[in-house]
Amino acid sequence: MARNLLVIGATGKTGGRTTELLLQRGHHVRALVRGHDDRARRLAGLGADTVVGDVLDLDSLARATPGIDALYFTYPIRPGLMEATANVAQAAAETGVQAIVNMSQISARRDSASNAARQHWVGERVLDRFPVPVTHLRPTFFTNWLIDTWADGTGELRLPFADGRHAPIAESDQAKVIAAVLEDPAPHAGQIYPLYGAEELDHYEIAERMSRALGRDVTYVPIELDEFAAILRGRGAPDHLIQHLLAVAVDYRNGVFAGTNDRVKTIGGSDPLGVEEFVRQNRAAFAPRTA
Repeated sequence: MARNLLVIGATGKTGGRTTELLLQRGHHVRALVRGHDDRARRLAGLGADTVVGDVLDLDSLARATPGIDALYFTYPIRPGLMEATANVAQAAAETGVQAIVNMSQISARRDSASNAARQHWVGERVLDRFPVPVTHLRPTFFTNWLIDTWADGTGELRLPFADGRHAPIAESDQAKVIAAVLEDPAPHAGQIYPLYGAEELDHYEIAERMSRALGRDVTYVPIELDEFAAILRGRGAPDHLIQHLLAVAVDYRNGVFAGTNDRVKTIGGSDPLGVEEFVRQNRAAFAPRTA
C-alpha cells in the first residue's frame, strides 16, 4: 500500500537515494528542499512533491508535515543540529506523523570528543522523549567518502587512520534500509541500528581494492592529525567539520568504526555493495585530474 512519506534533506546523498527508491516503489514522497535547484527539479521530474523549507524554521516544517505517515531526517555536519532535531520532533508531534527515521552516526555517544557526534547522541535522546516512534541509524564511514578523499587525484589516500578498520557503506545500501523502515516502521520503533558495508577493511586493503577496480595503483599513506587538518583547511572545510573529523579519526584508530552486521540484508533486502564494486560503478569520479 502506498504511503505518504517525507524525506528531509532530499537532495543530499542518502536523502536523494531514498527519495528515488520510494518513488520507484509507488509511494507518495514529499521532498523537503532548500531551493528549486537542478537536484530538486530532477526529483520533481521523478514524481516527488518538492517543498521548499528549512529544518531550522519550525513553521516551514509544520507546513511540510501534515498528512505524512513517516519521515526521514538527516542533517549535514554543520552547526544547528540540536535546533533542527527539536524542530523536526515538534513538527512531527503537532501534525500526527507516525514514525521518524533519524540519521545519526556510529561515533555518536555522550562523551565523544567530536562536537557533532556528541550532538547526534543528544539529538537521539531528544527524539526518544517525543511521542513519535523513532528509529536511529548509525552508519560507519560512507563508501562515497573515498571519492571525497580523492580530491587531489594523486593516487594517494592521505588519511590519519593508522591501521584502523571499518566496513565502508554505500548511500544506496543505506537508502534500502531507510526505505524499508519508512514502509513498515512498527518493528523498528525504538531501535538503534549500526550500519556497515560488505567487508571490514583497513585502508591498505581499501587501496588494494581500489587499485584492482581502477587498473592503476592507489596507495594509502597514513598521516598525522595536523597534516590532515591542513589538507582539510586547504579544501575550504569549515571549523565545525574539521573538529569533527579530527576527533573521529582518533575514534577510528581506537576501533569505534570497526565491525560488521547483516542489517543491510535483513532490513534492506540485499547484500551491501563492496568497495571494489562501488569504485567500478563510479570510475568516472576517480578519473585522473588533468591540468
